[in-house]
Amino acid sequence: MIDIVETTIDPNALLEKVSSHQSGAVVLFLGNTREFTGDKKTTFLSYECYPEMAISKLQDLRQEAIEKWQLLDVAIVHRVGKVDLGETSVAIAVSSPHRVAAFEAGNWLIDTLKKVVPIWKKEIWADGSQGWIHPENPG
Repeated sequence: MIDIVETTIDPNALLEKVSSHQSGAVVLFLGNTREFTGDKKTTFLSYECYPEMAISKLQDLRQEAIEKWQLLDVAIVHRVGKVDLGETSVAIAVSSPHRVAAFEAGNWLIDTLKKVVPIWKKEIWADGSQGWIHPENPG
């Protein structure tokens, strides 16, 4: 399951998608909007993307992770548009026969996603300023 959505992400749907009787481990990562980045108070985030390319890159990452860690399944959903404080902007669920592979793959997926998938994050701060956040300064 790979998806780009404009609505609330349902983590339970991802867990259901990747779970099976063969999975000894299911790892879920949720990237949520936090209130502070450094000393700047965040009001909300805004994400934009090139959907066709983003979905293609996410599918490539999914397949690479499955092959590298012999995973059972991977689900990735990323939100675009306005994401308020406490809401989830990205969810990654990984299932594997063993926990080490699931944790390693999940960590690799979020780090790599931020670097190579054409989804751009803008932070809007309480003082009225805003800024694009880049992978080398992930926020």
